[in-house]
Amino acid sequence: MSALFHWLVLVIFIVATVALAVYGLHLYVLLYLFLRKRGENRSRQTTTIEAYRKSTPEDRWPIVTSQIPLYNEASVAERVIRAVAGMDYAAGRHEIQVLDDSDDVTVERVDQVVRTLARRGVDIKVVRRETREGYKAGALAHGLAQARGEFVAVFDADFVPPEDFLRRAVPLLAVEPHLACLQGRWAHLNRDDSWMTRAQALGIDGHFAIEQGARAWNGLMLNFNGTAGVWRRSAIEDPAVGGWSGDTLTEDLDLSYRAQLAGWKLDYCLDLACPAELPGDILALKSQQRRWATGSIQTACKLLPRIWRAPLGFGEKLEATLHLTHYSVSLWMLLLALVARPVVFAMTGHPLLGHWFWSMWLVVLVASLAPPLTYAFARYSLDGRWGGLAAIPGMFVLGCGLCLSNGLAVLRGLKLRGGEFVRTPKSGSLGGRARGLYRTATGRMWALEFALGLYALFCFVVYYLDIHRGFSFFLLIYAVGFLVTAYLSMPADFGIGGRSSATETPVADRPALEA
Repeated sequence: MSALFHWLVLVIFIVATVALAVYGLHLYVLLYLFLRKRGENRSRQTTTIEAYRKSTPEDRWPIVTSQIPLYNEASVAERVIRAVAGMDYAAGRHEIQVLDDSDDVTVERVDQVVRTLARRGVDIKVVRRETREGYKAGALAHGLAQARGEFVAVFDADFVPPEDFLRRAVPLLAVEPHLACLQGRWAHLNRDDSWMTRAQALGIDGHFAIEQGARAWNGLMLNFNGTAGVWRRSAIEDPAVGGWSGDTLTEDLDLSYRAQLAGWKLDYCLDLACPAELPGDILALKSQQRRWATGSIQTACKLLPRIWRAPLGFGEKLEATLHLTHYSVSLWMLLLALVARPVVFAMTGHPLLGHWFWSMWLVVLVASLAPPLTYAFARYSLDGRWGGLAAIPGMFVLGCGLCLSNGLAVLRGLKLRGGEFVRTPKSGSLGGRARGLYRTATGRMWALEFALGLYALFCFVVYYLDIHRGFSFFLLIYAVGFLVTAYLSMPADFGIGGRSSATETPVADRPALEA
């Protein structure tokens, strides 16, 4: 039994290490693809926008419907509504739908600001449903049935689109009849609120400044990110696409891939920035990341068989697979942490395995450097500074600290279909440390994270005192990540300085250990 256990541990270690290496090396490939095409495509898009704006009379601009899906967003509802209403566009050709599923004070706040804007001549209305069936996807589909726009822009509650957003986005869609969607880049309202928001900003910049451009500009499949983008209505309603669907928690990712499988194209504009609010506390971040992790794996289970049967090149299929399963990295990280101690036992008395063990940790090192280096370059490509380097330690801490929560969310995505769309609480912060009306409920997962932190710290000591000092720092990062995440996730009344507080709004459909 002991030998069998040792071999099982070795197999887990090998599989987890190889998987992490693949995803790490994948980032290097995306960086290369981005650098190869960024100048050419940014120039093309700028020229297209300028030419369209000069040659198209105001009354020939397409009608656009902007949709703002809301559910209990009292802290930010008025902000996003006023920002969308303030966008510059051709007179009489911009319709706004506030898709409000709220059941709290948000209802009154939405009605008040919409009445005020309507009296000023803004084409805006509130669309409400009797139930939240389909959650965000259901709200978008319900609104679409009543919309008059040829194009449909979507802005989540925490976004503040700039005045010229539609003037820059619509031309890129209008001149390309086979383009289903144009995705803009997420920018940040509260990047400098804390070390945690700076770390999140670095990761998001990496996705939008490197990954999306690499995919879009090299003929690979990419995704609409759920907000700060514009869709061609006919693409959504194409019978081969099937419209919005609520059978995954990432309806945006699902629709994007179904549209591309039906022959439509998606594009991305690096220079079309739309600022948004980053989650300001660890529980809000966990809620967001759990939804993304579960939903992306649900989408992978749903669509990967179709992707591999589709008439696509092998590179396109492989990229789509790595993209849709990216959150599995958290599961591999978690497994690597769990087997760190028993794998040393399994190596005892086997010198050849010991040399091989060092080689595997070297692979982990190369792979682990990919995200910080790639994302730091992303920051440099956006503003010409290497300011992202200072956020790398925080990024490591969050990445390790969240791997338990995200790893369980990945497993949930393998067995769950659909599920409740639990929105991420927002504070309404514009760069300060404002407290919002909502908090995410605390649970018991912090206790598991605390236990894992102590275990990782023990493994660090074992590695440091043994012959593996060179790689013991990985386990120290795990320990710090788990312990910091656990501490920040503790209930405020736990008695030893916990930071989180119970939610003022019930959050349903959450397993007892989550949060």
